[in-house]
Amino acid sequence: MQVAKRDLVEVLKTELNYLEMGGYSMGRWASWGPQLIFEDSPTCLNCGRRDNPIIPCTECVLIDLVPAEHHSEKIPCRHIPIGASGETLDSLYRYGDRREVEEAVAKWLRATIARLEKERGVSLSDDQVSEKEAKNTSGMKS
Repeated sequence: MQVAKRDLVEVLKTELNYLEMGGYSMGRWASWGPQLIFEDSPTCLNCGRRDNPIIPCTECVLIDLVPAEHHSEKIPCRHIPIGASGETLDSLYRYGDRREVEEAVAKWLRATIARLEKERGVSLSDDQVSEKEAKNTSGMKS
């Protein structure tokens, strides 16, 4: 099953909003146990189907943030590097508490969104410059 590619920045913004609004503590599964970042949010293509996923994780836009050596993991998004020292959700789940995990993820989300938007701004500016140059060149008389 192929899924339409979602915009990475918009997905990350939605995830940040979900996190900041308390989605992991108020989600529909929150009373059943700990909620897992990305997996138990609207970001996940298999949200609510943890035991029986129907869409491969490789179809998720977050796979672009997962190091290639972890693409074949059962849950690749747990291996996205979110800390300066290489921390991942997988390592934070083992050594951090809920607050530490959410704070680290929120910080990473803000930084990643800002970086991606800056990169897009540069590429959009380049495209706009190229379009302007093309218009100026095509409008010139010989």
